[in-house]
Amino acid sequence: MPKRKSSVAQIVSVLKQAEVDVLIAELIRKVGITEQTYYRWDAKYAGLEVDQVRQVKQLRDENTRLKQLLAELTLDKTMLQDVQRRKL
Repeated sequence: MPKRKSSVAQIVSVLKQAEVDVLIAELIRKVGITEQTYYRWDAKYAGLEVDQVRQVKQLRDENTRLKQLLAELTLDKTMLQDVQRRKL
């Protein structure tokens, strides 16, 4: 079964509907998601607005990119130190 990407607005909408005392089982059936997906969204995005969710996602992407850059620079530094030790 292929993964379906839900937009930020859809995620926030589903969580807001659940806050208005709609039965979760009925809501997830109507939206077409699993119970696990609903609770994962709830853990990540509960109480946030659309713009806040976008900002969180953007910060996570930037954090991932920076971690990768740090790992590459650390590897470069280690390789240069090894080369320097071999010359001595």
